[in-house]
Amino acid sequence: MPRPRLPARLPLDPYVLALLATVGLAALLPARGPAATVADGASTAAVALLFFLYGARLSTREALDGLRHWRLHLTVLACTFLLFPALGLAARFLVPTLLTQPLYNGLLFLCLVPSTVQSSIAFTSIARGNVPAAICAGSFSSLAGIVVTPLLAGALLGGDTGGFSADSLLKIVVQLLLPFLLGQTLRRWVGGFLTRHKKVLGLVDRGSILLVVYAAFSAGMAAGVWHRVSLPRLGALMAVEAVLLAAMLLVTWYGAGRLGFGRADRIAIQFAGSKKSLAAGLPMASVLFGAQASLAVLPLMLFHQMQLMVCAALARRRARDPQEGDGAQLPDRSVAEVSSRPQHPAARGR
Repeated sequence: MPRPRLPARLPLDPYVLALLATVGLAALLPARGPAATVADGASTAAVALLFFLYGARLSTREALDGLRHWRLHLTVLACTFLLFPALGLAARFLVPTLLTQPLYNGLLFLCLVPSTVQSSIAFTSIARGNVPAAICAGSFSSLAGIVVTPLLAGALLGGDTGGFSADSLLKIVVQLLLPFLLGQTLRRWVGGFLTRHKKVLGLVDRGSILLVVYAAFSAGMAAGVWHRVSLPRLGALMAVEAVLLAAMLLVTWYGAGRLGFGRADRIAIQFAGSKKSLAAGLPMASVLFGAQASLAVLPLMLFHQMQLMVCAALARRRARDPQEGDGAQLPDRSVAEVSSRPQHPAARGR
């Protein structure tokens, strides 16, 4: 197999630039009055649409087939929903010295969202790891996150997300869980259509998330939340996130080795277990945080770009590692099949 190559430069993800432009638009022209009501309603519909598409695109058969590698999937889930939150809780001592309370809440929320799918697959493939395992691990994480992330957020963030009030739980069920289950139910009839039009629907996915971001940041501008953020605080947040990412990359790689996984599986665990999904986190934050969602998603947006740049460089380095004879080199057919499968929207660079 030819060795995959990455460009010498690692430019900003174009989608991150679109997100930043949307934030700028919300800062200059925030939705107010009747326009805010329309934007909020459209954002709610966009969240429901996103999770409907998640459900319609997630292959139940593929997920069930992957259960035979249950140790790897449990390891990724433990990194995503146990180790990440533990590190987030440990960072509480940084308040108020380095981080403000709202920024810390966003950092902790970042630690609670599920892993990515497509970017984990792409980096695992570049590094010559276990691509099918990365597909299943990312899918399981996304599926579990629909339930686990809101519950963890309510338990660990408490009043900052509205806790376990009947209203917040109803929003989670109506906007997240029911559309996902409807998508799974209708997958038999709409799955082919989504596969044939995945490029167009990918634009719908991203456009929906941009709408959610605009509504969230408009509400934040109206509430005056950005007056509480300074450039030194943002710099401190980026430094903390760099340490968090480095810690997770080290733990997933060396921890997987200590657990007896081979090189190919360790690569899948490292890329699936150290990453966070922007696409899943943004709509969840809009449901859980309300007017405070703009600050809650800021750490996630910064971490997203950071993980893409670091993992791209790391995948290129792993591709140059000598093979260990443990099955790290996948057959050409496996990668080809993976690239032809419908991709989960939660991961396109997120």
